[in-house]
Amino acid sequence: MNALRSTLFMAYAILWSVLTAPWVIFGALVLRGLWGYRTGKLWRLGVQFGVEHILGIKPRVIGQENMPAEPCVILAKHQSAWETMTLQDYVPNGAYCVFVLKKELLKVPFLGWGLAAMKMVSIDRAAGKDALNQVITQGGERLKQGFYVIVFPEGTRVAPGQKKRYKPGGAYLAAHVGCKVVPIAHNAGELWPRQAFIKRPGTITVSIGPAIDPQGLSELEINQRAEAWIESEMRRLSPHRYPDARAPAA
Repeated sequence: MNALRSTLFMAYAILWSVLTAPWVIFGALVLRGLWGYRTGKLWRLGVQFGVEHILGIKPRVIGQENMPAEPCVILAKHQSAWETMTLQDYVPNGAYCVFVLKKELLKVPFLGWGLAAMKMVSIDRAAGKDALNQVITQGGERLKQGFYVIVFPEGTRVAPGQKKRYKPGGAYLAAHVGCKVVPIAHNAGELWPRQAFIKRPGTITVSIGPAIDPQGLSELEINQRAEAWIESEMRRLSPHRYPDARAPAA
Protein backbone atom coordinates (compact mmCIF):
# COMPACT_ATOMS: atom_id res chain seq x y z
CA MET A 1 0.00 0.00 0.00
CA ASN A 2 2.83 2.43 0.81
CA ALA A 3 4.39 1.73 -2.59
CA LEU A 4 1.09 2.49 -4.29
CA ARG A 5 0.61 5.69 -2.29
CA SER A 6 4.13 6.82 -3.11
CA THR A 7 3.70 6.06 -6.82
CA LEU A 8 0.40 7.96 -7.00
CA PHE A 9 1.93 10.89 -5.13
CA MET A 10 4.91 11.04 -7.48
CA ALA A 11 2.60 11.07 -10.50
CA TYR A 12 0.45 13.76 -8.91
CA ALA A 13 3.46 15.90 -7.92
CA ILE A 14 4.93 15.71 -11.43
CA LEU A 15 1.61 16.64 -13.03
CA TRP A 16 1.04 19.51 -10.59
CA SER A 17 4.58 20.79 -11.18
CA VAL A 18 4.15 20.70 -14.95
CA LEU A 19 0.90 22.67 -14.66
CA THR A 20 2.21 25.27 -12.24
CA ALA A 21 5.86 25.64 -13.27
CA PRO A 22 5.10 28.17 -16.05
CA TRP A 23 3.23 30.35 -13.56
CA VAL A 24 6.03 30.15 -11.00
CA ILE A 25 8.67 31.04 -13.59
CA PHE A 26 6.51 33.83 -15.03
CA GLY A 27 5.86 35.26 -11.57
CA ALA A 28 9.50 35.11 -10.52
CA LEU A 29 11.19 36.27 -13.73
CA VAL A 30 8.61 38.56 -15.34
CA LEU A 31 6.26 39.98 -12.70
CA ARG A 32 8.99 39.96 -10.03
CA GLY A 33 8.37 41.56 -6.64
CA LEU A 34 6.43 39.16 -4.43
CA TRP A 35 4.83 37.36 -7.36
CA GLY A 36 7.52 34.69 -7.44
CA TYR A 37 6.80 33.90 -3.79
CA ARG A 38 3.04 33.92 -4.37
CA THR A 39 3.13 31.57 -7.33
CA GLY A 40 5.73 29.44 -5.57
CA LYS A 41 3.37 29.15 -2.62
CA LEU A 42 0.62 27.98 -4.98
CA TRP A 43 2.90 25.16 -6.17
CA ARG A 44 3.93 24.32 -2.61
CA LEU A 45 0.38 24.16 -1.24
CA GLY A 46 -0.64 21.90 -4.11
CA VAL A 47 2.18 19.48 -3.36
CA GLN A 48 1.36 19.57 0.35
CA PHE A 49 -2.24 18.68 -0.51
CA GLY A 50 -0.90 15.52 -2.12
CA VAL A 51 1.35 14.83 0.85
CA GLU A 52 -1.61 14.92 3.24
CA HIS A 53 -4.32 13.30 1.09
CA ILE A 54 -2.34 10.79 -0.97
CA LEU A 55 0.62 9.90 1.24
CA GLY A 56 -1.39 10.37 4.42
CA ILE A 57 1.34 12.43 6.11
CA LYS A 58 -0.01 15.14 8.39
CA PRO A 59 1.79 17.68 10.60
CA ARG A 60 1.43 18.25 14.33
CA VAL A 61 2.94 21.48 15.62
CA ILE A 62 3.91 22.30 19.18
CA GLY A 63 5.42 25.58 20.35
CA GLN A 64 3.83 27.76 17.66
CA GLU A 65 3.64 30.55 20.25
CA ASN A 66 7.45 30.67 20.26
CA MET A 67 7.62 32.01 16.70
CA PRO A 68 8.33 35.78 16.84
CA ALA A 69 6.02 38.19 15.06
CA GLU A 70 9.06 39.91 13.55
CA PRO A 71 11.43 38.35 10.99
CA CYS A 72 14.07 36.11 12.50
CA VAL A 73 16.56 33.36 11.69
CA ILE A 74 15.18 29.83 11.90
CA LEU A 75 17.67 27.02 12.56
CA ALA A 76 16.04 23.69 11.76
CA LYS A 77 16.86 20.02 11.64
CA HIS A 78 17.01 18.71 8.07
CA GLN A 79 15.92 15.12 7.41
CA SER A 80 13.88 15.23 4.20
CA ALA A 81 12.28 17.37 1.50
CA TRP A 82 9.12 17.61 3.62
CA GLU A 83 10.34 20.37 5.94
CA THR A 84 11.57 22.54 3.06
CA MET A 85 7.90 22.97 2.16
CA THR A 86 6.05 22.76 5.45
CA LEU A 87 8.20 24.91 7.76
CA GLN A 88 7.14 27.92 5.70
CA ASP A 89 3.60 27.51 7.06
CA TYR A 90 4.65 28.36 10.60
CA VAL A 91 5.77 31.96 10.18
CA PRO A 92 3.06 34.46 11.19
CA ASN A 93 1.00 37.01 9.31
CA GLY A 94 1.41 35.40 5.91
CA ALA A 95 5.11 36.33 5.77
CA TYR A 96 7.43 34.67 3.29
CA CYS A 97 10.64 32.74 3.88
CA VAL A 98 13.96 32.52 2.09
CA PHE A 99 16.50 29.75 2.48
CA VAL A 100 20.27 29.82 2.74
CA LEU A 101 21.46 27.55 -0.07
CA LYS A 102 24.57 26.76 -2.08
CA LYS A 103 25.21 29.00 -5.06
CA GLU A 104 25.48 26.06 -7.45
CA LEU A 105 21.72 25.54 -7.27
CA LEU A 106 21.16 28.85 -9.07
CA LYS A 107 22.68 27.30 -12.22
CA VAL A 108 20.02 24.59 -12.47
CA PRO A 109 17.73 25.44 -15.43
CA PHE A 110 14.31 26.78 -14.46
CA LEU A 111 14.57 25.84 -10.76
CA GLY A 112 17.75 27.82 -10.27
CA TRP A 113 16.46 30.75 -12.28
CA GLY A 114 13.37 30.90 -10.11
CA LEU A 115 15.42 30.68 -6.91
CA ALA A 116 17.64 33.50 -8.11
CA ALA A 117 14.67 35.67 -9.01
CA MET A 118 13.20 35.08 -5.53
CA LYS A 119 16.49 36.22 -4.01
CA MET A 120 17.31 33.23 -1.85
CA VAL A 121 20.45 33.66 0.24
CA SER A 122 23.01 31.95 -1.98
CA ILE A 123 26.57 31.33 -0.82
CA ASP A 124 29.76 29.95 -2.28
CA ARG A 125 30.66 27.27 0.24
CA ALA A 126 34.25 27.20 -1.04
CA ALA A 127 34.71 30.87 -0.15
CA GLY A 128 35.52 30.23 3.51
CA LYS A 129 35.19 33.40 5.62
CA ASP A 130 33.74 35.26 2.64
CA ALA A 131 30.80 32.84 2.66
CA LEU A 132 29.81 34.15 6.10
CA ASN A 133 30.01 37.71 4.81
CA GLN A 134 27.71 36.69 1.95
CA VAL A 135 25.21 35.38 4.50
CA ILE A 136 25.30 38.67 6.43
CA THR A 137 24.96 40.86 3.34
CA GLN A 138 22.16 38.91 1.66
CA GLY A 139 20.46 37.61 4.79
CA GLY A 140 20.48 41.02 6.47
CA GLU A 141 18.82 42.56 3.42
CA ARG A 142 16.10 39.87 3.35
CA LEU A 143 15.38 40.32 7.05
CA LYS A 144 14.98 44.07 6.61
CA GLN A 145 12.55 43.37 3.77
CA GLY A 146 10.39 41.29 6.12
CA PHE A 147 11.46 37.76 5.16
CA TYR A 148 12.19 35.01 7.65
CA VAL A 149 15.49 33.26 6.91
CA ILE A 150 15.54 29.45 7.22
CA VAL A 151 18.90 27.77 7.70
CA PHE A 152 19.66 24.06 7.97
CA PRO A 153 22.85 24.34 10.05
CA GLU A 154 23.98 20.77 9.39
CA GLY A 155 24.13 21.67 5.71
CA THR A 156 22.53 18.48 4.39
CA ARG A 157 19.80 15.96 5.14
CA VAL A 158 20.67 13.79 8.11
CA ALA A 159 19.04 10.45 8.95
CA PRO A 160 17.01 10.17 12.18
CA GLY A 161 19.21 9.55 15.17
CA GLN A 162 22.28 11.06 13.53
CA LYS A 163 23.81 14.53 13.49
CA LYS A 164 26.49 16.47 11.71
CA ARG A 165 28.47 19.52 12.75
CA TYR A 166 26.30 22.61 13.14
CA LYS A 167 27.76 25.25 10.85
CA PRO A 168 27.76 28.82 12.22
CA GLY A 169 26.23 30.72 9.27
CA GLY A 170 22.74 31.23 10.71
CA ALA A 171 24.03 32.15 14.16
CA TYR A 172 26.60 34.47 12.58
CA LEU A 173 23.82 36.27 10.70
CA ALA A 174 21.66 36.67 13.81
CA ALA A 175 24.57 37.92 15.94
CA HIS A 176 25.53 40.60 13.41
CA VAL A 177 22.00 41.69 12.52
CA GLY A 178 20.64 41.44 16.06
CA CYS A 179 17.56 39.32 15.29
CA LYS A 180 16.22 36.38 17.27
CA VAL A 181 16.99 32.76 16.48
CA VAL A 182 14.30 30.07 16.61
CA PRO A 183 15.41 26.42 16.84
CA ILE A 184 13.12 23.79 15.28
CA ALA A 185 13.22 20.02 15.70
CA HIS A 186 11.04 17.51 13.86
CA ASN A 187 10.88 13.81 13.00
CA ALA A 188 10.03 14.01 9.29
CA GLY A 189 12.69 11.45 8.45
CA GLU A 190 10.68 8.75 10.21
CA LEU A 191 8.01 8.90 7.49
CA TRP A 192 9.88 10.54 4.60
CA PRO A 193 13.38 8.99 4.63
CA ARG A 194 16.27 10.71 2.90
CA GLN A 195 16.45 9.82 -0.81
CA ALA A 196 13.76 7.15 -0.39
CA PHE A 197 10.92 6.67 -2.86
CA ILE A 198 8.62 4.93 -0.37
CA LYS A 199 7.00 7.20 2.21
CA ARG A 200 4.83 6.05 5.10
CA PRO A 201 1.57 7.61 6.36
CA GLY A 202 1.45 9.08 9.84
CA THR A 203 1.98 12.28 11.79
CA ILE A 204 5.16 14.35 11.72
CA THR A 205 5.74 16.39 14.86
CA VAL A 206 7.32 19.81 14.45
CA SER A 207 8.57 21.35 17.68
CA ILE A 208 9.33 25.08 17.70
CA GLY A 209 11.67 26.04 20.51
CA PRO A 210 11.93 29.23 22.55
CA ALA A 211 13.49 32.11 20.63
CA ILE A 212 17.11 32.87 21.46
CA ASP A 213 17.87 36.57 22.00
CA PRO A 214 21.31 37.23 20.51
CA GLN A 215 22.03 40.26 22.69
CA GLY A 216 25.27 39.73 24.58
CA LEU A 217 25.95 36.38 22.90
CA SER A 218 28.60 35.44 20.36
CA GLU A 219 27.69 33.47 17.25
CA LEU A 220 29.37 30.45 18.86
CA GLU A 221 27.14 30.70 21.93
CA ILE A 222 24.01 31.17 19.81
CA ASN A 223 24.91 28.16 17.70
CA GLN A 224 25.63 26.02 20.75
CA ARG A 225 22.32 26.94 22.40
CA ALA A 226 20.35 26.17 19.25
CA GLU A 227 22.18 22.87 18.75
CA ALA A 228 21.68 21.84 22.37
CA TRP A 229 17.94 22.52 22.24
CA ILE A 230 17.39 20.84 18.86
CA GLU A 231 19.36 17.70 19.71
CA SER A 232 17.72 17.41 23.13
CA GLU A 233 14.28 17.77 21.55
CA MET A 234 15.16 15.17 18.90
CA ARG A 235 15.71 12.67 21.69
CA ARG A 236 12.23 13.42 22.99
CA LEU A 237 10.59 13.17 19.56
CA SER A 238 12.43 10.01 18.47
CA PRO A 239 13.63 8.28 21.65
CA HIS A 240 13.96 4.93 19.85
CA ARG A 241 16.75 6.46 17.74
CA TYR A 242 18.83 7.18 20.84
CA PRO A 243 18.96 3.92 22.81
CA ASP A 244 21.89 5.07 24.95
CA ALA A 245 20.22 8.27 26.12
CA ARG A 246 17.27 8.80 28.42
CA ALA A 247 14.63 10.98 26.75
CA PRO A 248 13.76 14.05 28.85
CA ALA A 249 10.27 14.22 30.31
CA ALA A 250 7.60 15.86 28.19
